[in-house]
Amino acid sequence: MDREATIAKACHLIAEAGAAGAKLAVFPEAFVPGYPLWVWFIPAGHTHPLREVYAEFVANAVAVPGKATAQLCEAAKKAEVAVAIGINEVNIEASGSTVYNTLLYIAANGTILGKHRKMMPTGGEKLVWGMGDGSDLEVYDLPFGRVGGLICWENYMPLARYAMAAWGTEIFVAPTWDRGEPWLSTVRHVAKEGRCYVVGCCAAMHKDDVPDRFAFKEKYLGAVEGWINPGDSVIVDPDGKMVAGPASQKEEILYAELDRAKITGPRWQLDVAGHYARPDIFELIVHRRPKPLLSVSLGQDSDDRNSARLGDIKTASQQGEEADVRQRRA
Repeated sequence: MDREATIAKACHLIAEAGAAGAKLAVFPEAFVPGYPLWVWFIPAGHTHPLREVYAEFVANAVAVPGKATAQLCEAAKKAEVAVAIGINEVNIEASGSTVYNTLLYIAANGTILGKHRKMMPTGGEKLVWGMGDGSDLEVYDLPFGRVGGLICWENYMPLARYAMAAWGTEIFVAPTWDRGEPWLSTVRHVAKEGRCYVVGCCAAMHKDDVPDRFAFKEKYLGAVEGWINPGDSVIVDPDGKMVAGPASQKEEILYAELDRAKITGPRWQLDVAGHYARPDIFELIVHRRPKPLLSVSLGQDSDDRNSARLGDIKTASQQGEEADVRQRRA
């Protein structure tokens, strides 16, 4: 719940991964400024504590683009490492007070490749996160492979997995809050099904990591001892075998060498979006048109009935700067 401190930590880890020779650094779900774990402990009807912590949550959320993303981009460029990082993203395109669970992609040259907002928050997560749409589902062609991914239980959405396979994902990132069994089996299944490498990345969170200043810690986490989440980050190969991890009850960086031949080779047996697909029987349509919360009419004449999203009226840099100002005021 400290955006600046978490960004600094992320930049340090990007530098460390780059120094060790990594070309891609993957961070957990909602890493900046942290996963809102209280949604699983504070009952939904307890309005006051939920409002109190949500206000601070929004104040520490990330604008895309903005100062925080600029720092991440600079770190990626300096380390020459592509980055996939989970952030809590504030909706600067509209109210500035709704948060999305977002997976942000950054190229090794320091540019933002894109972002994906989680389509369906799970259970208690609906108390803090809005729902994304299909407009930002994407796979990115990087020098070492085609990178794409889904967030946490989006990986239980069969059609979403198929879409990622159909777009040729080779390195599948799966930032998550889930851990243990059956999640590790899920990650292995995604790898085996898609014949791709899967990087499952989860935050190892200890009760001591929650600042004492939060009232909900004593009131709602009193029965919790030790690890709230052990982590269980893992890297899995296209045959569903673990090649690194799982890392449990500790913070560490997992490394693995990925061989693209081990992706294409096994697909002679199973290619779910190729020879093993049956488009004559099954059909998938992905709706990728964005659904803006606000549009602005440009005129009344028939020739002027085009509309523009509010986010398109201002430049990206202006949006980021204004979002930073709003967050500082908050």
